[in-house]
Amino acid sequence: MAQNFLIDGPAKAKHSILLAHGAGAAMDSPAMNAITKSLADAGFRVARFEFGYMASRRTSAGRKPPPRAETLRPEYVAAIDALKARGPLIIGGKSMGGRVASMIADEHHAAGLLCLGYPFHPVDKPTQLRTAHLADLKTPTLIVQGTRDPFGTREEVAGYELSKAIKILWLEDGDHDLRPRKAVSGFSMADHLKTLAAKTAAWAEKIT
Repeated sequence: MAQNFLIDGPAKAKHSILLAHGAGAAMDSPAMNAITKSLADAGFRVARFEFGYMASRRTSAGRKPPPRAETLRPEYVAAIDALKARGPLIIGGKSMGGRVASMIADEHHAAGLLCLGYPFHPVDKPTQLRTAHLADLKTPTLIVQGTRDPFGTREEVAGYELSKAIKILWLEDGDHDLRPRKAVSGFSMADHLKTLAAKTAAWAEKIT
């Protein structure tokens, strides 16, 4: 299937980031748009793509449910090949998109892996972990996670066996879209996006 990319940021950026969407929201969802803008403003060339099941929702009747994440690996590899990025390519995505990228990062020699709200387990099922492959991950990885993400809170993640290649940026009071409650935390979404972009830029410089 031919890939249609949404591309933001400078064409001659030092780093390119390829992002896939989460299980239930498209590549141009409000959360993906806001995250992409923050990364593009920080100097990254950001390319977004959709898996086939999500793209079909734009053209056909009915909603196809998301398939198992493992089955989407070939589509992500095809997107890497189609993008033909110049320079170092960081792969990743929002939630499920980042999970799929994490499955192929080592094999395809990604410069880095950026996971935005990693789904460590299904909601309300903390024992059904999706972390086995993360223990031996070799690719430099940055996971950006809200501290109250129902797919993996700070307290839960602290007990997981994760590779030393993985760094976690915790955003205070952030939910699965990284959004905080300002009245509770004192932080706005704009604050968290600024932190995300700055920390990602600093991390990218260290790994390449």
